[in-house]
Amino acid sequence: MEIIDQRYVIQGVDLVSLAREHGTPVFVYDASKIEDQIKKMRAAFEGQSMRIKYAAKALTNVSILKLMRAMGVGLDVVSKQELQLALEAGYKPSEIQFTPNCVEFEEIKWAADQNVQITIDNLPMLEKFGQTYGSNKPCCIRFNPHIMAGGHLKISTGHIDSKFGISVLQLPEILELVNQYQLNINGLHIHTGSDILDTEVFLKGAGILLGVAENFPNLDYIDFGSGFKVAYQEGDPATDIVDLGQQLKVVFSKFCKQYGRDLELWFEPGKFLVSEAGTLLVNANVIKTTPATVFVGVDSGMNHLLRPMMYDAHHEMTNISNLNGNTRVYAVVGYICETDTLGWNVTLNQVSEGDIIAIKNAGAYGFSMASNYNSRPRPAEVMILNGQAHLIRRRETLVDLLATQIPIDL
Repeated sequence: MEIIDQRYVIQGVDLVSLAREHGTPVFVYDASKIEDQIKKMRAAFEGQSMRIKYAAKALTNVSILKLMRAMGVGLDVVSKQELQLALEAGYKPSEIQFTPNCVEFEEIKWAADQNVQITIDNLPMLEKFGQTYGSNKPCCIRFNPHIMAGGHLKISTGHIDSKFGISVLQLPEILELVNQYQLNINGLHIHTGSDILDTEVFLKGAGILLGVAENFPNLDYIDFGSGFKVAYQEGDPATDIVDLGQQLKVVFSKFCKQYGRDLELWFEPGKFLVSEAGTLLVNANVIKTTPATVFVGVDSGMNHLLRPMMYDAHHEMTNISNLNGNTRVYAVVGYICETDTLGWNVTLNQVSEGDIIAIKNAGAYGFSMASNYNSRPRPAEVMILNGQAHLIRRRETLVDLLATQIPIDL
C-alpha cells in the first residue's frame, strides 16, 4: 500500500474506490507482494535444492492457491478439505504434502490413496499406516524437538507440552514400528512455532532433526517447517531470511556429505508468504467518546480477524480516507457482542463516520479463521493482480447462512 496523488493505492488501484465498489469489510490481497516473498525465499537459499510448500491453512482461497502454483510453489495441507481445494486449484498430488494433526485414520488413508506425500505425527497413526501400507507408500515423520520457540505460547508448537509431532525421546518406538512394518520413511519434519526471530532457534532444531536423520537411510528430503516472523509495524523486527539461508545451507550441506547423498530442503511458509500481502478494509460506523477512551466502532471484528483477540496480535491501521488530518489515539473495536478489540491506543488521522480504515498484515489467518459469529456474513475477497482488481470471493448473504440449516415445523 502506497500513496500516489493523495490516494492510498495497491498496484495503482485506489483502495477507497475499491471499498466503495465491493463494500466493506473486504479483504484485499496484493499478488505482487506474494511474488516478492517467494523470490526472497528462493534468493536466500540459492544454490540449494530447496522446495517451498505453502501452508495453505494461512489463506485457502482457490485463486490464491492457483497463484502459488503458477509461481512454482507446492502446498502443505492439513485437512481433507484443504487437499480437495488444492486439487480443485490444479495441483498434482505429487506437489502436495498432507500434514494433519489428531485426525481419524480414515482421513489419512483417503489422502494416501490420492498419492500425496503423507506426514504422520503420532505413534498410533504411524502403526496403522504401517499395518495398512507397509513399504508400499512412503511417509514422512514429524518430530517434536522440545524447543520453546515463537512469540506466544499459543503459536509455539515444538515445546514438550505441544500436541504436535512425535517426541524425539520416542525415537526407539518409532524405529521399532519402522522395522516391524518395513515402513518407507522418505522425509523428516520439524516445526517449532511462529514468529521466530533467532536463526539459532532454526539451527538448534536442525541439529536435533539431522541427528535423528542418521537413523533413516532412505530419505529424500528434510522439512524444517517455517515460523518466519514478519514485521507488523514500522521498526518491528523480522526473521533475517538471508542470514538463515546462509547458515542453514552450510549445516545442511555438511550433513548431506556425511549422509552420502544430497537431500532436498523443504520449508512450508504460510504467514511469511501472504500476511503482508493482505489488507482488511473496514468502515467506521461510529465514533464513541467516553471519559476514558475514544472508540472507533467498525463493521468488522473478531469474527473476521481473530488474531488480535486470540494471540494479542498487533495490526497496524491507517485511515485511508483522511490523509492530512490531525492525529488522535483511538481504540478500534468491532461490531460483535463481545470484547472484540482490533487495536488499543491506535494513532490514526482523525476518523469520521464513513471513513475507511485499512488494517494491515491481514493476509494470513484472516479470512481462513473467520466465522459467522453473531450471524454476521463473512467478507468479500479481492486479489489485485497485474494492476487489476479481481473479486475472488463474493460476500456471504443470509441465503448462505441458511443454506445448511433445516427448519423444523413447530
